[in-house]
Amino acid sequence: MGIAHAMRAISARMSSSASPAACDRLPAISTQAAQAGFTYLGVIFLVALMGMVLASVGTVASFERQREKEKELLFVGNQFRRAIQMYYERTPGPVKQYPESLEALLEDSRFPTTQRYLRKIYPDPITGKAEWGTVEAPGGGVMGVYSLSDVAPKKRAHFREADQDFEGNAAYSDWKFVYISQQIAAPSSRTQPANRHGGDR
Repeated sequence: MGIAHAMRAISARMSSSASPAACDRLPAISTQAAQAGFTYLGVIFLVALMGMVLASVGTVASFERQREKEKELLFVGNQFRRAIQMYYERTPGPVKQYPESLEALLEDSRFPTTQRYLRKIYPDPITGKAEWGTVEAPGGGVMGVYSLSDVAPKKRAHFREADQDFEGNAAYSDWKFVYISQQIAAPSSRTQPANRHGGDR
């Protein structure tokens, strides 16, 4: 009987010495692990979302850059067209002539005083190179220029009247900035090899 009483006393002492915190430790650890898991998944989702946003922003920025280059190409191409027109229409005498090369637009030596129709040979805004394809006139000379880029344009419609032939074209190289005189019904289908031009004169 003394032994049984002693065992009950030891059991009661052990029960009273166990703290509530020790009893709750295992559930607390499980809750912390779950919270850490949710935090990790949240970070992964946020990183993925930021990646998609950045990719979208990059795509929009690339699109806008190409649109700006298109606008510049239209401007520069029409500067060439206008310069070719001025060279042709100011030809001394009754027989009109197209320039023999793009360089002739920088310095027309047919007059006692030099005439200039372009300040410089502009680079192609699409390729970034001072290199253009040229359209040969039926009687010789250059009657137009075009980009050497085969990239598909973003702009496909709503061109100004002078550029209406560009609608629906598949590549920038199809945008031919040609001056057609009244004596010529249509441009020649032949094109000269692309020549490299550049620098201020």
